[in-house]
Amino acid sequence: MKHIEVVAAIIHDDEGRIFATQRGYGEWKDWWEFPGGKMEAGETPEEALKREIREELATVIGVDEFLCTVEYDYPQFHLTMHCYLCSLMTESLYLNEHEAAKWLMKDELDSVKWLPADVKVVEALMNKTL
Repeated sequence: MKHIEVVAAIIHDDEGRIFATQRGYGEWKDWWEFPGGKMEAGETPEEALKREIREELATVIGVDEFLCTVEYDYPQFHLTMHCYLCSLMTESLYLNEHEAAKWLMKDELDSVKWLPADVKVVEALMNKTL
């Protein structure tokens, strides 16, 4: 089975809100996820995360703390997703790849349809103080 290794940014703000993005393409169109993407050769997870968020959201983040690593078997591949709590270093966010986005309080996280692997991240977030 193909193996894909990615990073995900759990961007949160001072009000305790968490940033979620909605896919606008592919098999999982309209499902929600935490922004991020594939690591490139030679990159640390933190470097990959900063690059991916710059590409996807045209913003700069600070990588604050490791949250969890999720292992999940999708039908076509095995996913390893390294997830980090992050904060915005700039005010602006632009959706270069996603269909929609929203800020959610922890008690609102179950109001969207998360990708299966991201459900595991939501579970980890429920046990974390932001």
